Amino acid sequence: MAAEKLRGSDFEAKVLRSDLPVLVDFWADWCGPCKMLSPVVSEIAAEAKDFKVYAVNVDEEPELASRYGIRSIPSLLVFKDGEIAKQSVGVIPKEQILELLK
Repeated sequence: MAAEKLRGSDFEAKVLRSDLPVLVDFWADWCGPCKMLSPVVSEIAAEAKDFKVYAVNVDEEPELASRYGIRSIPSLLVFKDGEIAKQSVGVIPKEQILELLK
């Protein structure tokens, strides 16, 4: 199951107001490293129990990317209680992504 695609209009309700930690993958179709990371994020999304996983296409949601200072993709941001708790830029292994969520 792929990470649910997230629109700017849903960001506050689904991410900032979430009772659970949220992993947000900022990506784009043309991005090679994003294509490498996407299956890993999808796998994590399929296994998610104590957190939520969403994906934001930076080409479709440039205002969100700008709001969170996304300059390089893929970028992973973990939100807890409406705030960025951790972040990572580039391709990282599944274990490191799961560590971000702890």
